[in-house]
Amino acid sequence: MIRVGIVGATGYAGAELVRLLLGHKEAKIVWYGSRSYVDQKYADIYQNMFQLVEDICLDDNMEAMAEQVDVIFTATPQGLCASLVNDNILHKVKIIDLSADFRIKDVAVYEKWYGIRHKSPQYIEEAVYGLCELNREQVKRARLIANPGCYPTCSFLSVYPLVKEGLIDPDTIIIDAKSGTSGAGRGAKVDNLFCEVNENIKAYGVAGHRHTPEIEEQLGRAAGKPVLISFTPHLVPMQRGILVTAYASLKKDVSYEEVKAVYDRYYEKEYFVRVLKKDVCPQTRWVEGSNFVDVNFKIDQRTRRIIMMGAMDNLVKGAAGQAVQNMNLMFGLNETQGLQMAPVFP
Repeated sequence: MIRVGIVGATGYAGAELVRLLLGHKEAKIVWYGSRSYVDQKYADIYQNMFQLVEDICLDDNMEAMAEQVDVIFTATPQGLCASLVNDNILHKVKIIDLSADFRIKDVAVYEKWYGIRHKSPQYIEEAVYGLCELNREQVKRARLIANPGCYPTCSFLSVYPLVKEGLIDPDTIIIDAKSGTSGAGRGAKVDNLFCEVNENIKAYGVAGHRHTPEIEEQLGRAAGKPVLISFTPHLVPMQRGILVTAYASLKKDVSYEEVKAVYDRYYEKEYFVRVLKKDVCPQTRWVEGSNFVDVNFKIDQRTRRIIMMGAMDNLVKGAAGQAVQNMNLMFGLNETQGLQMAPVFP
């Protein structure tokens, strides 16, 4: 049985980790960490856990946690994991960080986009970018995982096969993305109040969203050269879900069958990536509550561009589900363990 500790168990991503791990046959949560709710019963904070979780919330003392668990999930704001991790902890446990602290390999880029000083840059090179579909073998051997961001996961999986195969010009990529309000976290913010969000849709982080360098770095690795993209996220009045619509110029004329064959070749063995049938556009409602990513494409012959689309649940494959997927690989389990739930509808 894998003993689990969660730092940030009372945030949205942390709570989703709790939900998923309660149904995991090979894992048991022994430390519910939360700075805001120390000594309070977890089920008093999340009533859906009434009679399911009897534990009280503890602090975020990773040194003490490392003595009691096999893996630590850090579902925390940027900067916290980097400020807590050290050699002693990493010698004892594996860490899966859901923040951005170890995703970007250039510390100067991280500090520029996130506006904070990195407190443990010595671990950046070691950290494995935990996109299982890309780095599965590295994840299996890792002791520190940088769990990918929600927008980067959906964006990358939607366009990766065509970038890798050189069918599109990566410098022409434009990504229009939309997310539900849970992506902003559980903290109280005026912009996330019901009256601010309801009956409204807005762009934010225009030409400066901090997930941009993460997407560019991963696409650059696929393309074999630096890549610059235009990325614009939007907030939509729903709780969960991400929808990505990406555009790029084709390098040559291609048929639907040729492009479909590329997607099928890259994802035919990937349980959590579903390539949809012709002319079926991904929708957030068909992936909600699951670890699936639905992808598809449409060729615009008139403009010689291609539209690549993806949909997923930002709290599952975009955060907690992907983290559990990484944990499974790190401990030699079936990758789908605890994650084979069907999407919820309605």
